[in-house]
Amino acid sequence: MSTMDLVIHAERVVTPDGIADRVIGVRGGRIAAVEPAHGFSSMSAGASDVVRLGEDEVLLPGLVDTHVHVNEPGRTEWEGFDTATRAAAAGGVTTIIDMPLNSLPPTVDVPSLAVKRAAAEGRVHVDVGFWGGAVPGNVAELPRLHSAGVFGFKCFLLDSGVPEFPPLTHFELADALRVVRERDALMIVHAEDAETIDAAPPSCGRRYRDFLASRPARAENVAIAAVIELARRTGARVHVLHLSSAGALPLIADAKAEGLAITAETCPHYLAFHAEAIPDGATPFKCCPPIREDANRDALWRGLADGTIDYVVSDHSPCVADLKHLETGDFGGAWGGVAGLQLGLPAVWTEASRRGHGLTDVVRWMARGPADLVGLTSKGRIAVGADADLCVFAFQESFTVDARQLAHRNPVTPYHGCGLTGTVRATWLRGRRVTGEDPHGTLLTRGGP
Repeated sequence: MSTMDLVIHAERVVTPDGIADRVIGVRGGRIAAVEPAHGFSSMSAGASDVVRLGEDEVLLPGLVDTHVHVNEPGRTEWEGFDTATRAAAAGGVTTIIDMPLNSLPPTVDVPSLAVKRAAAEGRVHVDVGFWGGAVPGNVAELPRLHSAGVFGFKCFLLDSGVPEFPPLTHFELADALRVVRERDALMIVHAEDAETIDAAPPSCGRRYRDFLASRPARAENVAIAAVIELARRTGARVHVLHLSSAGALPLIADAKAEGLAITAETCPHYLAFHAEAIPDGATPFKCCPPIREDANRDALWRGLADGTIDYVVSDHSPCVADLKHLETGDFGGAWGGVAGLQLGLPAVWTEASRRGHGLTDVVRWMARGPADLVGLTSKGRIAVGADADLCVFAFQESFTVDARQLAHRNPVTPYHGCGLTGTVRATWLRGRRVTGEDPHGTLLTRGGP
């Protein structure tokens, strides 16, 4: 065996076969060996860097977050590639896929993709890929974006919140899905029904229950039923974003049983928080779809456990503090989005461990699952041949979130003041330690760098 660049020994390594005492050898940015602990001495001989983890630490594969709004260029004051990817690494996330909005221009054609890639070049601390956008009038652009390497296409079925990224009608979505199917591409959908929300009481003022009533669960259920029917008619692959309504779980489960190519995600904030505990005026909790009741949260956990929900990603959607209307606490006027990219792992682990789930479950939900969906089969696992994307997780260490200490650009998050369990102590990207000072991430394309 030739000399390794990096050797890590941990008594707890989360592998595809479970948690075991293992030695990991890294060469050329990839995992070259995963061996029992007795191989440590021979493997570490001559290695450039040798690391022994503590008894309270677990080695995890780097997480993969396929739902991040970086907002650069155009709204870089909300976030940006430097701050977003530093926050990702600090939270054990080594790969993100950037959403096609709220940047200016949105990623709806090849020139706008080039603008976004230029903004990210040389400034990313983790690996970064890109989604394309499906908006009215750009169906002819989808094949070109697909050829340029986007990981799929995002659409809305109602107002996105920014005028430059309008929603698709069901007829327009059907047309886009036919193009997607021809290329075996993926359509990811913000599924809320506009008519249902238009008929609901409008959101205004400080009461969270009024905001919740303005985005009823029925809006998700109706929209998801429509997406399922379009998937059935077109044969396209579809993915339901940020599921918050547990009422849609039977629809998704039945569609999967039917053999339709449908998957779904949920987010840490839907699993960690519940509506009854959100104070009036606490606009950092505002997101769309909203955080729902505690019984709904319990049902989401069951859907995750039984595989109806495929994985968990952040939907990191930050903004400047002024847009959250912190002084007035007006839910009607506040920007809808949760900033939580750095905190997804401890947020999920805190609640998962309380409910009897293990770190192998968390890795499946937050690393391998999202990686596999977008075709990044060298990500999200500790196995020979995989990218040496790794993080050290102190799974028993508790802390209180201080938004001012996060790497996110703006110190606004609903997690501020929350007590969480599990801290990330180190992160490696392709075998190199991520320090936040030396951006060495790669811009990814579907099928290759």
